[in-house]
Amino acid sequence: MKTNTSGMKGFYKLSWLERIAFGSGDMAQNFIYQTVTTYLLFFYTNVYGLEPAIAAAMFFGVRIIDAIWDPIVGALIDMRTTRFGKYRGWLLIMALPLTVLMIACFIVPDFGRTGKIVYACTTYVALSIVYTTVNVPFGALNAALTRDQHEVTILTTTRMWLVNVAQVAITYGVPVLVIAFAGTMDTPEARGGWLLTIIIYGVAGLAALLFSFAGVRERVVISREEQAKVKFTDLFTEVVRNKPLRVVSFMFITAFAIMAISNSASTYFVKYNLGNENLIAYYNVISALPALVILPFMPMLRKKLGKKGLLYLSLVISFVGFAGLFVLPADRVVMIFVFQAIRSIGFGVTGAFIWSLIPEAISYGEWLTGKRISGIANALTGFFFKFGLALGGFVPGIVLAITGFDPDLGAQSDTALFGIRLLLAALPALLVVLLAFIVSRYNLTDTQLVEYGKEIEKRKQRIN
Repeated sequence: MKTNTSGMKGFYKLSWLERIAFGSGDMAQNFIYQTVTTYLLFFYTNVYGLEPAIAAAMFFGVRIIDAIWDPIVGALIDMRTTRFGKYRGWLLIMALPLTVLMIACFIVPDFGRTGKIVYACTTYVALSIVYTTVNVPFGALNAALTRDQHEVTILTTTRMWLVNVAQVAITYGVPVLVIAFAGTMDTPEARGGWLLTIIIYGVAGLAALLFSFAGVRERVVISREEQAKVKFTDLFTEVVRNKPLRVVSFMFITAFAIMAISNSASTYFVKYNLGNENLIAYYNVISALPALVILPFMPMLRKKLGKKGLLYLSLVISFVGFAGLFVLPADRVVMIFVFQAIRSIGFGVTGAFIWSLIPEAISYGEWLTGKRISGIANALTGFFFKFGLALGGFVPGIVLAITGFDPDLGAQSDTALFGIRLLLAALPALLVVLLAFIVSRYNLTDTQLVEYGKEIEKRKQRIN
């Protein structure tokens, strides 16, 4: 039964302009960071000139550093307030450094083999560190705008719809632009085309990030007095005492490992397994287009099916899509595209919906302890999803190395082709099963959340 929260303090309804402005912040980050996570491994092995094993080790090391940095940033953000607000100010402060470092990652310096490895590591580490100082406060903004869970679902839906707009532009547009500028996308001669393309996407991300900063308003944040009580030790105690946050964190590590492993393999799969480089843009865009259609219905589906019902259904659809991609022979191109669309529908909903669970865990933690530590909560989930991305960067490079992938060969061995298919579909399918088990452990209901929110507001009124 739905509880009426209209007019209750903390349960704010937002305008569509603010919803779109909030979503633009994540669209901006995808223009910058999703472009990097989707194409950087391919760029490093085929254009930059790194061996797959070296690239894999670098990805894993950078992600581990980045994951450790996340909780530190979360604590610092909860312990401080910028002149532009508690969370939104970071979108303005770090927008330009993030854009510059993204572009730097796609520059090929004439430093020799060792120098190029050092340059790649340095720029990628710096990009990841700066990205965290944008991503963690942006994630906390969701919980700072309202307590209303239906409104949070609409916010998340708007956010993820715009993310998928960015992904369409990235997955389709990047290969098209690189080939248009350079004539190819997978040789050292393509470096100029890559750089021009990345500059375009970086500037687009910068503009969207500034619009997000200007268009949102923080309403539900901790007071200066509460902020003074936040300690670094909350990083550890929050994990222990907040079960919903733990469960959501494990959802993130699994979901982002699925996404990163499969996405990293997609360009290799189309180029080598399907044998047609020109299909890369069309195949990749299928990963985002279905979500543009289905995501607007997510608030309605949540009402009809409930949180778990919606997640279970989307995971079943994802598994069917991955299974089809694994078993279909490479000459069944049309059916491969169909199952890619099925996978995208299922996992698009899963990946979008789990973001709406973070504010729930934050509200539970505030009810339990009296501290609304949104930065720490988002940093902890960030730690886990960055670790998932670390696996997504490390596992493909290792599997490609073990199975004998050679970027200098036009045609790969059967073992290498099988390794690419494992990365594209088999490993993600197994992780989907694991994710379904993790979802079963999440037991925070909407009724509980409304009651927690009402009790929190009553406590604040008594104090004031």
